[in-house]
Amino acid sequence: MLNQYETVFILTPVLSDNQMKEAVEKFKTILADNGAKIVNEECWGLRKLAYPIEGKSTGFYCLLEFEAEPTIVNALETQYRRDEKVIRYLTTKLDKFAVEYSAKRKSLKSKEKEA
Repeated sequence: MLNQYETVFILTPVLSDNQMKEAVEKFKTILADNGAKIVNEECWGLRKLAYPIEGKSTGFYCLLEFEAEPTIVNALETQYRRDEKVIRYLTTKLDKFAVEYSAKRKSLKSKEKEA
């Protein structure tokens, strides 16, 4: 049985728009190559950090939600650690309540887009 995960990563703010998109695509490709199914992708853009990281006060936030085997998380996080563009990341396994909440949030967003 596949688990549902959510990973949020923060990219350094000095990237161009293209570099940011390339980094997101790289992590999506890593997931796909390891058999994960991406359920949702959100880029929240440049946001202020709660505290400075590596002397930076802002970063590009991205969220990927995916269904996968538990072994994929280690492969993904290893790639985060190897990529100098990533300044922070967090991957969590979603329980059934978080999955329901996520589905509600996505349906609300799609309704907002239609309106």
